[in-house]
Amino acid sequence: MKTKISALLSLLLAFTVFFSACSGKKEEEKKETATGKKQVLNLIESSEIPSMDSTLATDAVSFSVMNNVMEGLYTLGEGDKPVPGVAESYEASEDGKTYTFKLRKDAKWSNGDPVTANDFVYSWKRAVDPATAAEYAYIMFDVKNAQKINNKEVSVDELGVKATDDYTLEVELETPVPYFLSLTSFPTFYPLNEKYIKEQGDKFGLEANTTIYNGPFVLSEWKHEQSFQLKKNENYWDKGTVKLEEINYNIVKDVATGVNLYDTGDVDRTSLSAEFVDKYKSSPDFKTMLEPTLFFLRLNEKNKFLGNVNIRKAISMSFDKEGIANVILNNGSMGAYGLVPQDFVQGPDKKDFRKNNGKLAKTDVNEAQAMWETGKKELGVDTVDLELLNFDSESAKKIGEYLKEQMEKNLPGLSVTIKQQPFAQKLDLESKGDYAMSFAGWGPDYPDPMTFLDMFVTGGSHNQMAYSNAKYDELIEKAKTDMSDLQARWDNLLEAEKILFDDAAIAPVYQRGAAYVQKDYVKGVLEHSFGGDFSFKWAYIE
Repeated sequence: MKTKISALLSLLLAFTVFFSACSGKKEEEKKETATGKKQVLNLIESSEIPSMDSTLATDAVSFSVMNNVMEGLYTLGEGDKPVPGVAESYEASEDGKTYTFKLRKDAKWSNGDPVTANDFVYSWKRAVDPATAAEYAYIMFDVKNAQKINNKEVSVDELGVKATDDYTLEVELETPVPYFLSLTSFPTFYPLNEKYIKEQGDKFGLEANTTIYNGPFVLSEWKHEQSFQLKKNENYWDKGTVKLEEINYNIVKDVATGVNLYDTGDVDRTSLSAEFVDKYKSSPDFKTMLEPTLFFLRLNEKNKFLGNVNIRKAISMSFDKEGIANVILNNGSMGAYGLVPQDFVQGPDKKDFRKNNGKLAKTDVNEAQAMWETGKKELGVDTVDLELLNFDSESAKKIGEYLKEQMEKNLPGLSVTIKQQPFAQKLDLESKGDYAMSFAGWGPDYPDPMTFLDMFVTGGSHNQMAYSNAKYDELIEKAKTDMSDLQARWDNLLEAEKILFDDAAIAPVYQRGAAYVQKDYVKGVLEHSFGGDFSFKWAYIE
């Protein structure tokens, strides 16, 4: 998914106890929260929510919120294991291609309507319908006929999903998918209330009161570009498990502000940028982790310069990846030399994908300069002007400036102009292909290398940079459709990633780490390595 991004936001979503600088909260209220008398969690988010329409959303901010106010057949529990959500149970056929889900009869929408099997049928058909133009339609292509529908080859009514009664959902797959239960926890697979959506029309998913919920919380307030609030959903089937009454988010892009609030006891958790790590690393509150989120440069081949493979290769080798990870970020991040992150998934042989494929990119200024000169000669130019599309977060600005300095210094004749944009606007420009280079990120949607690799198939909705390689497409298609030999499938995915870097389709920058401080009275927050970042269903203030 686009991070925070697909995505894809280089700062960790930070947890806070009420943003008192904005709210003017009284001292007694702070003490009451800290001692657990009030089950209120207050968080910082670094950007606006782009969309609350689970069919149309493409980014991690939206998905993280949806993960707590909506619920699919299954949801992610501790250790990213799928646990029952709207579905009480399921049965799979012997060939692994048909799933029958039994839905719980006490699952309700926030307006009191029951959640039924027909809500899933409507939602899934809406997602793959080409008229909807959902970027994430492809994530449903494992469902029978989904891809044919999206390609306008057959009617949407031929999708392999049907409600045999109000509380029984039958799903037919094109091929067995070992991680299908995990997939059902992803927002594109959430149910939708058809009657409600049609009543809201174009307003659906754009405001708190034009969105409907079936998860542990509801989005009760949404002040665009300022703040939003979640409250406990009294219609949720498992509301007895939910301890938090309220979650308040304020949109704050400045790390120093979050750190100051933490120091004064007004926030529970805040992420740290490089300049604050040394200050806190000896504190018992300090924590770091390596995330399976990869940041890279998209190189749009529609651009007259970036259509040249030597120019792309030169750019990829021209900047110091370790310098970005260790100096600019200093938060547990590491330089990236491939697309699929380290310590994300293992193959049938129990070996990590990244370690299997090794380093497919590098930093080598001398080689970069040689390829740069070759590329310029092939294009018949002495100078190259490129725009770098970037996020407007604090750390992204620093990284953008560093990339510009490194590339201009190491590639004679190159001039880079940085175009910083708010998160939603940046995603829109990428979707339209309206950029030359873009600093982008991607976090996984499900536990398989495919969640990264199928982004770059020819014409893919998340390709967005005019990359095309027939052999790459063939390998990805084979890995998607043939699960008969899992080791052969794994080998095909390894080979596909190598092709991507032989073509210098992207320039990897770093794998994201997170450094943060957290008060010890925040308990039970689940952090996920794919899908929505956090689950608050089991969280509480001790």
